[in-house]
Amino acid sequence: MAADLIDNGWDLKRTAKQIVMSATYRQSSTTPPDLRAKDPFNRWIARQGRFRLDAEVVRDHALWISGLLVERVGGPSAKPYQPPRYWAHLNFPEREWQNDEGDNLYRRGVYTHWQRQYLHPSLLAFDAPSREECMADRVRSNTPLQSLVLLNDPTYVEAARVFAEMIMRNDGGGSSPHARLDYAFRRALSRPIKPAEAEVLVPLFENHLAQFRGDANAASELLTVGARPKASDLDAAELAAWTSIARTILNLHATITRN
Repeated sequence: MAADLIDNGWDLKRTAKQIVMSATYRQSSTTPPDLRAKDPFNRWIARQGRFRLDAEVVRDHALWISGLLVERVGGPSAKPYQPPRYWAHLNFPEREWQNDEGDNLYRRGVYTHWQRQYLHPSLLAFDAPSREECMADRVRSNTPLQSLVLLNDPTYVEAARVFAEMIMRNDGGGSSPHARLDYAFRRALSRPIKPAEAEVLVPLFENHLAQFRGDANAASELLTVGARPKASDLDAAELAAWTSIARTILNLHATITRN
């Protein structure tokens, strides 16, 4: 019996590998008009399905891009950042959420402690189910609140800051803003930056750099979000400016959407 289960497990792994490496699975969701006309409902899998990543994976993806993700398997639930007194109205007994420390802050979303009455706000914003009943298919909404989470939740701000350190330290392609943006896009989106994107992001970086050079307190405040110590060997104003750019990249539709 055990041998059969092991064999079946290996068969499943081989099948999964065949699926994800197939030309059908690896095709783009963008298709020419004539092909879309032939298969408008994608019944014959003429294109890839496009949908936003699940709530847990949105966070995992941001942590992976920044290099913070801890991939350890198993163990007790983790408690990432959550607003203070979020559980203030929980009784019998009264309790308070305590953020974890160290690696537990960066564990995969599937390990996040689950309180059915008070779902973790970041997961709730991205339509995580309450687990009170079986869901064959998750609802996927598109709301301004999701962008606010990606811009302001401490998890994503910290991930953006660490990603910004990575951007500044990577000099393989050059240290110009365009070269660093290209590296950031290759890291986050697995493709080079497009000229139209660079035309927006280079001036945005220069604008934020000027602002942070004129307001050291604002730069310091941004760089102290999260438990990860800020880099002391990098220029604070420049790091804060790149953090703003990294926050923008983590908020892109392409970053949180499976194409």
